[in-house]
Amino acid sequence: MSSPTLSIIIPTHNRPQLLPLAVQSALNQTFDDFEVIVVDDASTDFAPLPNDRRLRVIHLATSRGGAGARNVGTEAARGRWVTYLDDDDRLLPHMVATSLDALNQATLPPPVGVISGIEVIDANGQRLDQRIPPAARPRGCHFALEDLEPGKSYNTKQTLVVEREVIRGIGGWDEAFRSRVHSELFLRLNLVCSIIGIPVVTYQLYKHGGNQVSKDPFLRQRSFEQLIQKHRAAFEAHPKMFAKFVCDHAWMSYQQGQTKAALVNWWRAMKLSPGYTLSRFANSLQ
Repeated sequence: MSSPTLSIIIPTHNRPQLLPLAVQSALNQTFDDFEVIVVDDASTDFAPLPNDRRLRVIHLATSRGGAGARNVGTEAARGRWVTYLDDDDRLLPHMVATSLDALNQATLPPPVGVISGIEVIDANGQRLDQRIPPAARPRGCHFALEDLEPGKSYNTKQTLVVEREVIRGIGGWDEAFRSRVHSELFLRLNLVCSIIGIPVVTYQLYKHGGNQVSKDPFLRQRSFEQLIQKHRAAFEAHPKMFAKFVCDHAWMSYQQGQTKAALVNWWRAMKLSPGYTLSRFANSLQ
């Protein structure tokens, strides 16, 4: 395969039980002109994978983290378009076809990326939640900081399909971040690339009991502060959504037993948008 239309990039680290399911979901796409690139981020335990001409595996001798593994996959990709699949999640069979159809019908000036819906599932395959993205964020917006339409969610960034050269053009994924890598990428991406959202679920996010970067309290706190510092001007230009972002972080900190961090960030949010923060705090108490 010399130049497929799209490359599916799967970064992985020590997930031998889950990785084969992610890879198989990528190989099961109804669209047939694609490749799958697994980037093994220096795992000590790696699962056997299918012998499939569409599949390539790159083993890193030294860990570069999730952002670094994504960058390796991006550089190795042969497709015009790229998408990224976490090694503990799964694509639905129509994901690639649906995304490329939406891009072909896009009316916004290029470059354009597309995101779609996510369903959150548990270990038994039961749906816990469904998230549908906003319809469009034109080039020049600050993704996740613009006011959000009712019933929509910004938390579908894992479904991104975009041109490989656009990712390379913004410098790829920031390897200084070990958590919140999607949030950081999108704040740079949306400045130069319009993002359209389609109300179709294409991705399954798997909630399981294993290790997840998003559950690491230390990494979450560090990356939260990193994100604000790097994109402070964008956050300060959207005080209400900045307050929402801080409130969300405060609530997660509280749930993870980080009471001090929760209180500090509730107070930070109060200074940004008192009315919004008080209503959020009251709802949390209920």
